[in-house]
Amino acid sequence: MSHNLKCYRCGEALAALSLPLSRRDQCPTCSADLHVCKMCRHFDAHVPRQCREDGAEDVKEKERPNFCDWFLPSDSAFDPDRKSKEVEARDALDALFGGSGDD
Repeated sequence: MSHNLKCYRCGEALAALSLPLSRRDQCPTCSADLHVCKMCRHFDAHVPRQCREDGAEDVKEKERPNFCDWFLPSDSAFDPDRKSKEVEARDALDALFGGSGDD
């Protein structure tokens, strides 16, 4: 079954993974857990509890695997603007402390 999912954290294509995503699935590139709120269609940072599903239990850590029955992976979970801001912040830290974090 083909799908257009991308990792919410790094943007890498997840086509090699089969659906439904299990609670233990991780991104093959960045090792981010994928059965998480930030990868779900119901996740919305601008609403209370950051979830549009009223019946879902409150999950405090949005990047930790959970057992939510309402979880539906979103093909729009990756935000390239957030990623570019993260890269800019890392570059600024590298410039401030004189090196890259690759050591």
